[in-house]
Amino acid sequence: MSLVSISSALFFFLGILSLIMPCFVIRFAVSDAKCDKSGFGKGDSIAVEVTQQTDCSILSNLNFETHHGGEAGTIDGSESKAKVFEPCDARYTDYTPCQDQMRAMTFPRENMNYRERHCPPEEEKLHCLIPAPRGYVTPFPWPKSRDYVPYANAPYKSLTVEKAVQNWIQYEGNVFRFPGGGTQFPQGADAYINQLASVIPIKNGTVRTALDTGCGVASWGAYLLKRNVIAMSFAPRDSHEAQVQFALERGVPAVIGVLGTIKLPYPSRAFDMAHCSRCLIPWGANDGMYMMEVDRVLRPGGYWVLSGPPINWKNNYKAWQRPKEELQEEQRKIEEIAKLLCWEKKHEKGEIAIWRKRVNADSCRGRQEDSRASMCESTNENDVWYKKMEACITPYPDVNNPDEVAGEELKAFPERLNAVPPRIASGSVPGVSVETYLEDNKLWKKHVKAYKKTNKIIDSGRYRNIMDMNAGLGSFAAALESPKLWVMNVVPTIAEKNTLGVIYERGLIGIYHDWCEGFSTYPRTYDLIHANGVFSLYNDKCNIEDILLEMDRILRPEGAVMIRDEVDVLIKVKKIIGGMRWDTKMVDHEDGPLVPEKILVAVNQYWVAGEKNTTALE
Repeated sequence: MSLVSISSALFFFLGILSLIMPCFVIRFAVSDAKCDKSGFGKGDSIAVEVTQQTDCSILSNLNFETHHGGEAGTIDGSESKAKVFEPCDARYTDYTPCQDQMRAMTFPRENMNYRERHCPPEEEKLHCLIPAPRGYVTPFPWPKSRDYVPYANAPYKSLTVEKAVQNWIQYEGNVFRFPGGGTQFPQGADAYINQLASVIPIKNGTVRTALDTGCGVASWGAYLLKRNVIAMSFAPRDSHEAQVQFALERGVPAVIGVLGTIKLPYPSRAFDMAHCSRCLIPWGANDGMYMMEVDRVLRPGGYWVLSGPPINWKNNYKAWQRPKEELQEEQRKIEEIAKLLCWEKKHEKGEIAIWRKRVNADSCRGRQEDSRASMCESTNENDVWYKKMEACITPYPDVNNPDEVAGEELKAFPERLNAVPPRIASGSVPGVSVETYLEDNKLWKKHVKAYKKTNKIIDSGRYRNIMDMNAGLGSFAAALESPKLWVMNVVPTIAEKNTLGVIYERGLIGIYHDWCEGFSTYPRTYDLIHANGVFSLYNDKCNIEDILLEMDRILRPEGAVMIRDEVDVLIKVKKIIGGMRWDTKMVDHEDGPLVPEKILVAVNQYWVAGEKNTTALE
């Protein structure tokens, strides 16, 4: 008898078995017993409650090891014990493998190369569990987390001194308070955004996605959220210790990153607005390469905001304590490059300047005659992973008339979330039709509905920072869309279809990444991680153990994981997880136990450096 026949028979048998036998269900319930009145306590205790029920959607002990050995190989759980992963040393509490400070110092400083991604070779990878710092507590729920972060979670006071007069961050007792100020907006981000909104259509949903370069503690992005604008903020891991860590502790999207020598990990024409508030990026250097990279990721008709030096240098050079000749030359170069890019200057007042990118190439006929306008020749403008940044201009998509927006005009948010994205309507994503897209949307609404039955607090506000490790068309995030949460949609660099541009056209955010390497974030920065088909995708590409340890690094204590994959793959994954500090259960597909795709649900136990393992049940 063939393996396929055996597998089919077994699935039928299990289907009958599930109707007549009780099984266990994981319940994710918020326990108030361990939470103090401030809104955070020792882990806020997401208890793993095991109760019996007969209407089974979850199987407590799936044991397919001897039946599904075809492709996955024979795994006999009774004889082979899981490798136990020990805690890493406490000095690795804030370890970022691809932005390690010691390793960074061995690379050239020119063009910020040393602040870019430099991942450890195989022999230097850690094979242990990154501990939380002593005293770690669950962050405050949003929106309180925007303004307060527990000191124990990111115990770095340097910014409270260095940026004291700029209203970035203040230390008050056992918390940091974020008043919403910044170097360029000491009166608060709200007042600053109001100034921008007098020029940029922020209020009506036209501007939905934003890029904040050199974001600090991401107050600009934090205050945009209440206006239904979501910003992808980035800053390097440098002497301003924990900028991005503070942002994520606040519940604001951010990654470790820098404008250096390689292209940004975002698709072309992704953002409706880009922003630099005294971000110290030398915009006029390298023949305008950094402005050209911003132009690449900016949508036709999008806006670029520059505030701080050298804008309006005539009135500000004394306050900035810099030679006026130097500032004048800086602004001259920026204006020159903006003109080359065919950006239209819409506003300059105080220390704020705003340019708008033209909607198509027909608006830039003069550029074609400028010998300095070097056009990029790459056949794939979205092939950016570890690709060298170039001082060239990314061409617009073709249009049929002078008024048409290149790449097609997007609907205002939230309508654009479920509207057919232009890249799909135009057939720009091979293998994805309008029908495929609509069906994918429908399917993920069904999946998410089933997830909510398994994890009843998935959209309660308990999980603020959510990651989708293999986001596809972004339909998981679209089905979850809520002001209580945001999703970092990751498109693996080895994915069959490059869909990140579609995700941005839906008004969502995301990033390219290779899961064989560490993600550009600090430990404990995500509350919920969703992994659909990730382990099948990376089968034979890299070590499953490394991917799981990276998931553990970026997952908060008592955070949750949902891994959707073929049962054969999940058996291998579950065996490795057995040596980690996760509590797990296997869940049937919502269409029943005969479907070979299952969901492995896990909760990370609460434990900290230097203490013995502490679970949520203790």
